[in-house]
Amino acid sequence: MTYQDFKAKIEYDPIDKIFVGHIIGIQDIVGFHGSTVTELEAAFHEAVHHYLEVCEKIGQKPQKSYSGKLTLRVSPDVHMAVATAAEIDSKSINQWATEVLKEAAMPEVVG
Repeated sequence: MTYQDFKAKIEYDPIDKIFVGHIIGIQDIVGFHGSTVTELEAAFHEAVHHYLEVCEKIGQKPQKSYSGKLTLRVSPDVHMAVATAAEIDSKSINQWATEVLKEAAMPEVVG
């Protein structure tokens, strides 16, 4: 679920029989819930608006999900294999890794 560039993770609570969500990609804990998808979506929108209002009130810049920079530590053997694969595809390591990660994490967008 996405709203104003914020993303949420949703789970179902079988004990309370409600959907429970929280905004992901930020350090602050912002949760919401609803009994139906419509209620859940409205609660998510309200939670985002409340989060932004609180940030403004306390003078804190709202956190946004991820900068687009990703640092990985891999073994030298993996690094060499990645560099070789990228070179075979005539791409930089960054271009190659972006495509591979996108295919793995977002198959619906790629396929």
